[in-house]
Amino acid sequence: MNKRENRHSEEFRRETVKLLETSGKSVAELAREMGIHEKSLYRWRKQYGSAERPSENGASGSSVAELEAELKRLRRELEVVSQERDILKKAISIFSRSQP
Repeated sequence: MNKRENRHSEEFRRETVKLLETSGKSVAELAREMGIHEKSLYRWRKQYGSAERPSENGASGSSVAELEAELKRLRRELEVVSQERDILKKAISIFSRSQP
């Protein structure tokens, strides 16, 4: 590695690759915008990028633990929303009965 390669922090490299994968921009376009050489961005993508393109649900590159935590959070949220829906249904039922 030469000194020029160390010019950007690892965090900057990872974030740039993440931006490349999510923005839909070409390597050339993003490299111009970020002020870096295209070859560097290709190398960073190879080093830090996901092995596959992000899937439709955005789960590519996520660890199993992250996916399990997200699933647990979504199940809790679904339970709360279901309870709120049931309460609203009961309230509508009560108010509609009291109407003449």
